[in-house]
Amino acid sequence: MSLEGLVGAALFSMSPILEVRGGIPWAIALGSSPLTAYTVSVVFNILTIPLIFFFLDFIHIKFMKINFYAKLFNLYLGRVRRKAEVKIQSNWPYFGLFLFVGLPLPGTGIWTAGLISWFFGMNRKKSFITIALGSMLAGLLTLLITVGVIKLF
Repeated sequence: MSLEGLVGAALFSMSPILEVRGGIPWAIALGSSPLTAYTVSVVFNILTIPLIFFFLDFIHIKFMKINFYAKLFNLYLGRVRRKAEVKIQSNWPYFGLFLFVGLPLPGTGIWTAGLISWFFGMNRKKSFITIALGSMLAGLLTLLITVGVIKLF
């Protein structure tokens, strides 16, 4: 087991770009067991969810006074809103949020899901549980792809 792999997995899993899709393969490539890689990556990914909500509730408001940040945020929010609107405004918004996070595709992780939940005013506790479950599914699918159980091509 590689400490470097686990630390990298934790940091990647908390990052807004790679998340569990980067953490699990990294840890396995550096010698961690698949179960350890999955556990560390998913746990640190889920621990990030409250930080996202805290940022959006308190720090984001201060940052919106910075012109560059406000323009960038509004541009990104418009893209995210268009991507999620159909799924979230359905009869089953939490299931849509779960699928949004659970399918490990670019731009569909917990960071974007937290933003979607915040933007649409979804219940915080339900959103947290839904996003966490989606993270577990995304981690499982990433793990199965990484170890070769699921073949993409």
